[in-house]
Amino acid sequence: MSEVRFFGTAEPGVPGTTAPWVRTRLRTAPGTAFWLALLVALTACLAAAFPRAVDRYEDAGLRRAAEQARPDRTSVEVFAPPPSPMLTPHEQEDVLRPALLAGQYAQVRAEVPRALVLDPDQSTYGVRTTLDLSVPDPWLPRPTGKPTEVTLVAQAGLGAHASVARGRLPRAARNVTAAAPELEAAVTAETAKSLHIKVGSVLHVPAKAGALPVRVTGIVTPHDPHGAYWSTRSILRTPALIREPAPSVDMHWLGALLIAPEGAPALLATPGRPERYWQLAPSEESLRARDTPALQSALASLEAGPALRKVRLRIDGPVTELTEITGQTDILTDLDEVLLTYRRVRASVAPLVAVGAVGTGAVAAVVLLMAGGLTADRRRGELALLRARGASLRGLTGRLFAETAVVAVPAGALGLAAALVAVPEGRFRYALAAAAAVIAVTCAALPLRAAAAHRVVRVHTGRQDVSAVRPSRRRTVAELTLLVLAAAAVESLRRRGTSGASDDLVSLAPVLVGVIAALVLVRLYPLPLRGLARPAARLRGALAHLSLARAGRTSASAVLPLLALLTALTTAAFGGSVLAGVREARDHASLLAVGADARVDTATPLPSGLPDRLRRSPGVSGLSAVSVTDNAMPLNGAASLPLVGVHPADYAALSSRTDIGAFAAARLRAGSGGGTTPALASTATARTYGTRPFRVLLPDGSSLTVRITTVVERTPAVLGSDFLVVDREALSPAQARPTTLLLTGQGLDGSALRKAAPKAASVHLRSEERARYVGSPLQTGAEGVYATAVAAGTGYAVLALLLSLLRAAPERTALLARLRTMGLTRAAGRRLLILESLPQAILAALGGTLTGWATIRLLSPGIDLTAIAVPTGETASAGAQLRTDALSLAIPATAVLLLAVAMGIGQAWWSGRRGSVRELRAGDAR
Repeated sequence: MSEVRFFGTAEPGVPGTTAPWVRTRLRTAPGTAFWLALLVALTACLAAAFPRAVDRYEDAGLRRAAEQARPDRTSVEVFAPPPSPMLTPHEQEDVLRPALLAGQYAQVRAEVPRALVLDPDQSTYGVRTTLDLSVPDPWLPRPTGKPTEVTLVAQAGLGAHASVARGRLPRAARNVTAAAPELEAAVTAETAKSLHIKVGSVLHVPAKAGALPVRVTGIVTPHDPHGAYWSTRSILRTPALIREPAPSVDMHWLGALLIAPEGAPALLATPGRPERYWQLAPSEESLRARDTPALQSALASLEAGPALRKVRLRIDGPVTELTEITGQTDILTDLDEVLLTYRRVRASVAPLVAVGAVGTGAVAAVVLLMAGGLTADRRRGELALLRARGASLRGLTGRLFAETAVVAVPAGALGLAAALVAVPEGRFRYALAAAAAVIAVTCAALPLRAAAAHRVVRVHTGRQDVSAVRPSRRRTVAELTLLVLAAAAVESLRRRGTSGASDDLVSLAPVLVGVIAALVLVRLYPLPLRGLARPAARLRGALAHLSLARAGRTSASAVLPLLALLTALTTAAFGGSVLAGVREARDHASLLAVGADARVDTATPLPSGLPDRLRRSPGVSGLSAVSVTDNAMPLNGAASLPLVGVHPADYAALSSRTDIGAFAAARLRAGSGGGTTPALASTATARTYGTRPFRVLLPDGSSLTVRITTVVERTPAVLGSDFLVVDREALSPAQARPTTLLLTGQGLDGSALRKAAPKAASVHLRSEERARYVGSPLQTGAEGVYATAVAAGTGYAVLALLLSLLRAAPERTALLARLRTMGLTRAAGRRLLILESLPQAILAALGGTLTGWATIRLLSPGIDLTAIAVPTGETASAGAQLRTDALSLAIPATAVLLLAVAMGIGQAWWSGRRGSVRELRAGDAR
């Protein structure tokens, strides 16, 4: 352990006394060591938890994206063409037998790249018909007279993925051939219900020689109906009602008959062209956001790369003329598109989260440097004396590093352990690197500050206050360089936005603006003090002059506290604006989606008494009843468009309250156009039809001549970009009957509205639509991490202010003691400390507020919050932009002022309790 020799006069023959340096320092200042350890532990915990929290919500977002995409898009399907007609009938049958398919299934899985982790429970293989087979049995349902169609599927693992509700599972002989006289099959409960199938029912499937009877031996219930086994091809569990292409209006049912895998060769007797398939389901639990590049590369290799060639070699063998004629094995999946969409959203969210992280990290680093600087200033006399007595600069900094490391390393390890326990998921190496960075900054702060202050051996130093020390040329060059970098970052972000700018640029822009503001304010700080000093000197009292003089003698190193405060206040303002912009965008998007606070829709006219009944419901402040016709046909137009009949006064009031296409009710009233009806139209509709009158044909055979008098972008009753809105009085009685009710009010009860509305009506609430926007783990996780980062940055700003005030606390206490001996009262001493601390606090509060406001105004054109505000695919009309939030600007600045005043009051009260004599003796001892 490092040792220090205490120099002094020793008795002859008695060697100098030595004591371990680190042990001595820890014994003499245990409180300082404890608070430093606590600061390091908390900082290391936050730093280590951040990357793991980001990993956790990004992984959860990817799994949610895969879950919402459904297995029909995320599964990887390998399928081979029907057996070649060049093979003998026996060879064709052998190709479809389950033993060969099982072996090929193992070979296909072996060729899948390691980045794609498969779920063996949901993966399977089998044989299915590629052409739907029409079943002529008359007892099957025929909605429009067309026979029901079926697909035959011989999929492995049916017994493991379903339970038998009635009957038994299908069976087949091991050596069944295409000449089998009959097949057994099972159907799901949903298929049986829709197609009226019972146990023992026989379906006569067309075959090449007559018909192939398929007897249903069991009805099964899937264990996991939404899993990949059943949902990659949803027809296996749920029949579909197929509509014929227009202009036909025919419909028919399509269902699946599940036969035993051993019966697959019998499918050769049907015209269904059976194909082999191997269904590979990715493991959703193994999906991790950091592995998406490797996973996309693996999928590309499977779809059109080396992995596809290997799979074809395993199944088709070497490429020959026969395989080129009959076709080769192919692989299809939409998982790569799901990953691409997720990565786009993630790339939009990540820069916004990084802003909070960088801002908080900058403030935390400044606080750690301030802690080291505070310790170095407090021990300035001790270290100067050691240097004067011959201590080398290297030895001194080494001992300071050792005494700091003894405290910081265990504390950082404890913080890292706490982070691992609090956030069990995520990458360990990033957490370790973050905690190590905190420890390194802490250990280096004190030695570097001491080395800079005691590079030259001297005991007495000149004044180092901000009003006396002139900035050096190097500092000026460094500040100008930062100014150029900040200007370039802001301009690039404004031009390219978050989609074009790099993550580092977006993250550093607010911090750079805060740094520049801090440097500018430190340079400007002496000017108002000098301007106020002369008028204050003419006042009768000494408090104003003395407080200004004391404020002007602030240490020149006050740039660190000011930098911490401005960075934290800027980050808090930016973060509050981000969260406010997200909230406002979600509110606006939900309002556009519903059109009001609540919406009741039906395809048929509503009951006549319903509007009055709902108008009296609790919370309803306004109601507008409208009739919506989706297929009104302008006679000189090529396409139909929605036509809305409204009561002008009610609808104008609704549009004004919701701020969606507000207009004057008088411009829409019928009977003022001499045979034509005034209409409100969208911009697109007005561009198509102009302002000349034109006729509109309605579904009931009536017509209406309208003339567009008002143009708006949107209207509450219609979600699309094409619409016409007219007075209901101009419509026929049948067309004027309301089909939609738009309600406004606070605290609307959805269950009460649904109870009062008809059963066929759909009820949508703005609050429910708003809640849907916060369901994505990627968005909610990013928002939570961002809010935590902003809160932590604010806490560090408060700590920076406390450290800056504690730095001058001993000197202030001694000054009060001396002034009290000259007659200063306790109230006057309290006012003196408050007035002395106010200039710096006001500078930080005003500077932080102005800097935050300027940062938001400068960066808002380049910040797009749509990705974090609304789900993927929502309309961009939500207006998710960075918006100034008054509370996030005012509350932190006010907190800085109140804390500074509270510290002055507290210090004056504490020094009054200790007594002047004790303080003066303590000052002499120093």
